[in-house]
Amino acid sequence: MSERRPETPAEAEGTAGLFVALGKMLRFLREGKGLTQTEFGELVGYGPDAISAMERGVRRLRPEVLIKAEELLDAGGLFKEVIPEVEEALAKARTRHPEWYRSYAGLEAEAVELHFYANHAVHGLLQTEDHARAVFSRRRPFLDEETIERRVTDRLSRQQVFERWPAPVVSYILEEVVLDRPIGGRRVHADQLRRMLQVGQMQNVEIQVMPTRVEEHPSLGSAFNLLAPKGHGQVAYTEAQGYPRLITELEEVRRIADRYGIMRAMALSPSESRKLIESKLEEL
Repeated sequence: MSERRPETPAEAEGTAGLFVALGKMLRFLREGKGLTQTEFGELVGYGPDAISAMERGVRRLRPEVLIKAEELLDAGGLFKEVIPEVEEALAKARTRHPEWYRSYAGLEAEAVELHFYANHAVHGLLQTEDHARAVFSRRRPFLDEETIERRVTDRLSRQQVFERWPAPVVSYILEEVVLDRPIGGRRVHADQLRRMLQVGQMQNVEIQVMPTRVEEHPSLGSAFNLLAPKGHGQVAYTEAQGYPRLITELEEVRRIADRYGIMRAMALSPSESRKLIESKLEEL
């Protein structure tokens, strides 16, 4: 990973302002062409929720989207002209995570395989914007509004891992309780379950649920992530009560990977898990 100077608060504010302004321009030109968010999203390879987030400045517009928008919306060179500033802002934004988290965030962004075990909360890469905002708004001690919005934006930006090509191999094991806890209320929770179903349909993603009724469990410790960075061996990451740990020792990573493999065998299959998530959604 390249070493870059982290953004100062003023620079972070300026970066956010850049993407808010670009988002407004994108919406203005899109509506001028008579395209809905869904229609425009299909043309550039994103869903309507992602387009909405880009137009509100919550999600950063990437250069490849700006290039396509330039052609589709007849932007007169506006979007192409700003690409260098966007690339610089994205590079600086990568250092906005706390220093202890940057090593992991960089590995996650470049990994060719990502495997996640979630035992009590929806994993960040699966969270909807409203779910993420509810999580940060209700944590203790309380966070100020600016910090909440910055963390929501950073969390959503990490989800661009799903849009990379070549696509990484991604798998999840979710404890059933994760599907039952209605963080943010009924509407937010319903949208969160729909998001899981949507991500689970991706060709490179498998989501499995570990039923609560299972009588044995090989991993009753904390949640964990397993990553295979490009060109490097597998690593593990855990976090408990705000204390993160990036694990690179081969034998310790192997033990965690073994437990994950056993859990995959014990959990519901992806198709069975999908049916369970659908049933939880119908019950709301």
